[in-house]
Amino acid sequence: MEPSDDVLIKAHLQGDGAAFGELVRRHGDSLMGYLMRLCKDRHQAEDMFQESFSRAYQKAGLFKGRSSFKTWLYTIATNIVTDFYRKQGGRPQTVSLNQTQKTCDGKNCTEALMPLTVHTNKTENPMETASLTEQKAQVQQALGQLPERQRTTVVLAYYQGLSYKEVAQVMGCSLGTVKTQMFRALRTLATLLPEVAGGEL
Repeated sequence: MEPSDDVLIKAHLQGDGAAFGELVRRHGDSLMGYLMRLCKDRHQAEDMFQESFSRAYQKAGLFKGRSSFKTWLYTIATNIVTDFYRKQGGRPQTVSLNQTQKTCDGKNCTEALMPLTVHTNKTENPMETASLTEQKAQVQQALGQLPERQRTTVVLAYYQGLSYKEVAQVMGCSLGTVKTQMFRALRTLATLLPEVAGGEL
């Protein structure tokens, strides 16, 4: 059985040089996918990826196990993104959520497809495939129109698979605030995407 993230953190703090590398391997792809959805381009995402794990490495002693390592890592990454764009005086531009992007495991970068889920039924019908592609583009554009906190909430909950409680921890807000942000985001998306809203984002 593989050691838990908590065990790996403790091993890292005790001087195990391989322990933190295993955490990067486990969570690297997921974190890079998250950053790619929030940043303007891949290079910025890669810089923030390195900064996120660097801070986690340096501040591992502050991890108290009150949340999962993944949630703690996403909190660090979200703060880095927020601080960066606050200093830039603007919000991230919309990036493609279904294009081929680079994801990293700390040692190597591989090409991986990060699909945007819209109507999950797979099909080989060219007409249906074209319609699905158009729907993905519509959802991508609509997400870009959401306020930053609503967009981050949707990305964390839908695309990264965090629970509302975990989203609240990452964003440093109450569970009620997350629910409110999600309600407002879905209401806006339903207005912007009347034909897609009946399916899944």
